[in-house]
Amino acid sequence: MIAIDWGTSSARAYRLGPAGSVTERRETGRGIMQVAGGDFPAALRDLAGDWIAAGEGRVLLSGMIGSRQGWREVPYRACPAGLADLAAGVEAVPFPGAAVRIVPGLSARDASGIPEVMRGEEVQVFGALDGREEALLCLPGSHSKWVRVRGGRIAGFVTSLTGEAFAALREHTILGRMMRGAPEPGGAFDAGVARAAEPGGLLHHLFGTRTLGLFGRLPEAEAASYLSGLLIGHDVRANLPAGEAVDLIGSGPLMALYGRAIAACGGTARAGDPDAALRGLARIGETIAWECAWA
Repeated sequence: MIAIDWGTSSARAYRLGPAGSVTERRETGRGIMQVAGGDFPAALRDLAGDWIAAGEGRVLLSGMIGSRQGWREVPYRACPAGLADLAAGVEAVPFPGAAVRIVPGLSARDASGIPEVMRGEEVQVFGALDGREEALLCLPGSHSKWVRVRGGRIAGFVTSLTGEAFAALREHTILGRMMRGAPEPGGAFDAGVARAAEPGGLLHHLFGTRTLGLFGRLPEAEAASYLSGLLIGHDVRANLPAGEAVDLIGSGPLMALYGRAIAACGGTARAGDPDAALRGLARIGETIAWECAWA
């Protein structure tokens, strides 16, 4: 089987062998927003056509490929939802030479009834559980997710615009004029996390990033780290129950930053499987019907 985690800005493809073992893998920067004219069949041939020609007749896709901007909009499944619910919602798209299926995302509602959605993270969650029935998972990113698993099902989740807010503030506000370098773990980041616990709220705290620089208390080389700590600190403090262990799912610099913030806020962070998406896709691929193989 071919498993592809196909997001907005990138696609990760895996050729799977027996028991979900990875025989080959590749990654491209052609996320759904980089596919010219929405020609996803051509993009799939470019990404994995040689694997298909070599006999791989089953292709399972997850992520934003199933969104309104993707190959086909596959309806969300409502939480609470388990692996079987995702498998039941898989939809086929026509592709000569292989059976291509897209995994649905999930929807939920927060305590005030406001909708929540995810596409792709649900597959990572089920790939990361490793048989556990109860867990709290955090998936850092542009839109960070906090996911609660109960009884082996995703009971609900919360999304924070943390990464996108950082990028917007740095690139499009006056705060960015006082910053250089990338966020790093260290004293400035820790100070931002600590500031998030103090009175005043996020909007007031953000302006303090500027005034600390104006009065020489925050060097330009440390300002990005402080801002990152401030935003991640607010995210963690809003979503982490006191003293709870959290599975961090993902890769890259944000993993270390979130782990540091979680520890500073009294929790315990455990690094999860960076290949959680392919594990989840492999599990779903084992349970769905693949008849009409060359739909």
